[in-house]
Amino acid sequence: MPVKKLKDFLDERGVKYVLISHSPAFTAQEVAASAHVPGKEMAKTVVIKIDGEMALAVLPASYLIDLDLLKLATYSDDVELAGEKEFKDTFPGCEVGAMPPFGNLYAMRTLVADSLAEDESIVFNAGSHTELIRMTFEDFRRVVEPEIVEFTAHV
Repeated sequence: MPVKKLKDFLDERGVKYVLISHSPAFTAQEVAASAHVPGKEMAKTVVIKIDGEMALAVLPASYLIDLDLLKLATYSDDVELAGEKEFKDTFPGCEVGAMPPFGNLYAMRTLVADSLAEDESIVFNAGSHTELIRMTFEDFRRVVEPEIVEFTAHV
């Protein structure tokens, strides 16, 4: 079960969270609707490459990544979306496209959109297309230690 590694990680750190089960959904907006979560609170995790190194970009479901802004925010020469084939084996036990926004569990840099950091709670895929986790953003910040930067455009 993909969520076990994540739950163990959160439990070991005393993080309070809620596990939400929902019918299968694949886009962040579909997941938010299926689970009755506001699109701005639903975090989608996107695998990117910053100067050739894979990283996670985490942003509200209703937003898009502005690669130019991300390039500026990371002081990088090149920022691009990673192809599914490049990262499908990077998240063992997770369904492709449902990886949680915990780069620290996969030795990856984690960048969070400043627009997501404004919310009191964060909801995200827990490794499957049918399970979500809701927790406070403060706990997320504490256990992941992401870089919070501006890199989104609202849809």
